[in-house]
Amino acid sequence: MKEQPAPEVLTDPAQVRLLAHPLRRRIAEVMRRGPVSATTLARELGQSTGSTSYHLRQLAKHGFVEEVPELARGRERWWRVVPADRRIPPYREQSPRLREAVEELTRLEFANELDMLTRYQRARDEMGPWADALLFSFSTVTLTPEQVRPFFEEYIALIYRYKRADDDPPPDARTLHARFLAFPEV
Repeated sequence: MKEQPAPEVLTDPAQVRLLAHPLRRRIAEVMRRGPVSATTLARELGQSTGSTSYHLRQLAKHGFVEEVPELARGRERWWRVVPADRRIPPYREQSPRLREAVEELTRLEFANELDMLTRYQRARDEMGPWADALLFSFSTVTLTPEQVRPFFEEYIALIYRYKRADDDPPPDARTLHARFLAFPEV
C-alpha cells in the first residue's frame, strides 16, 4: 500500500492552465508509466524534442515533474512525476480566473477520458481477462453538505489502499483508470 500524501490545493490559475494544455495531458499520461527523457517522450508522442523539453521544464517549474539525475547520460535529462494529491479549492473559494481554468481542465479531462474508454472498447477483444475489467456503476447517495467532503476523502483513501508502494508490479498487473464523479441533483 502506498502512503497517501497530504492534499495540495491548486489555487494558481496558471498551474491549472498548465495542466489543461492538450500536449501536457498526453505527457502526463505517458509519464504515469515511469521516467522519460525529452527524446523518448518526443518519439512516443510524435513531437520534437524541443517541444517536449519545453513542456517538461514548464511542468517542473510548477512542481509537477522533477529531474531524475541518476538516469542522466551526458546532456540527456530524465524526468519523473512528482507524486501528490492535488486538488482544486471549493467553487466558492475560486477566483473568476481560477474558475475559468478549472472549467477548461474539466472539459479537456472528460474528453481525454472518453478517448481512453473508446480505445479500451476497441481493443477489448484482444485483452483476455482484462476485457472483463470495465467497472461501471450508477448510484445515488443522499448527503448533507457537511458529509460530502468525508465521502470524498473515503474514496481517496480507498484508492491509496490499493496503490502499489513498489515500482515493480506483477507481470499480470495493469494500470486501472479509476475516476470519481459526483455532483448534486438540480
